[in-house]
Amino acid sequence: MTDKPHLPAELETPSGVVELWVALRPLTAARIGLPRTGASLATPALLDFRLAHARARDAVGTVLDTGALLAGLSLLLGQPALVCRSAAADRRTYLMRPDLGRQLDADALALLQASGSRGGLAVVLADGLSAQATQRHALPVLEALLPLLQTQGWALAPVVVVHHGRVAAGDGVARSLQAEAVLVLIGERPGLSSPDSLGAYITWAPGAATSDADRNCVSNIRPQGLAPQAAAAKIAWLLNQMRVQQRSGVALKDQMNQSVQVPAG
Repeated sequence: MTDKPHLPAELETPSGVVELWVALRPLTAARIGLPRTGASLATPALLDFRLAHARARDAVGTVLDTGALLAGLSLLLGQPALVCRSAAADRRTYLMRPDLGRQLDADALALLQASGSRGGLAVVLADGLSAQATQRHALPVLEALLPLLQTQGWALAPVVVVHHGRVAAGDGVARSLQAEAVLVLIGERPGLSSPDSLGAYITWAPGAATSDADRNCVSNIRPQGLAPQAAAAKIAWLLNQMRVQQRSGVALKDQMNQSVQVPAG
């Protein structure tokens, strides 16, 4: 048997352990070393947990402010975006029927097919499980991403905003616009420390049989996570590699950081 590991001598005392947690807490948003009163959490820690839980629930139920998002997109793109809906008629249906959130309704399909767009990259903004994330972070990501896409020579299909959409709704958008690839910016499932985390899901040549294994994901895009500029650089790198290798998902490995040369010495 191996000996049970011990804390350093100065941390064996209760005061030392307290000092350890005080030093570690600023390094993470995780709830570590929570103070207790007897067998229960101390009141401040319990109230903080309940507040975080309430914020996560609010994020799931919040509705996308389409007007504000469209105004921002119009200024950024110089042209209006298209607005569509999934087959989920309302928020409750969206939450109860994930399959409907993956499909576009008939009006959306007709609108996209009438746009006359052919080829290029389709960009989709969807509320997902946190409309707050899309509302707050999608435009900064696009602002940082568009110059990179222009440098790479991507042609952009009309940007599409999808209400009550899940990631796979982007496949239907791409097929209707006959796009080579699709980028879906969508609110991720809220956590107790991240109610506004944005995810970017990128798929090459999406089709009817496309699965999650065919996508690459850049997640946790928010001020306390991955900054918009860093996320845009990662998305652009992945898109370029998809076009070069003609594939995405598990078949495309993220080796972006390996291509960066670190100076010696």
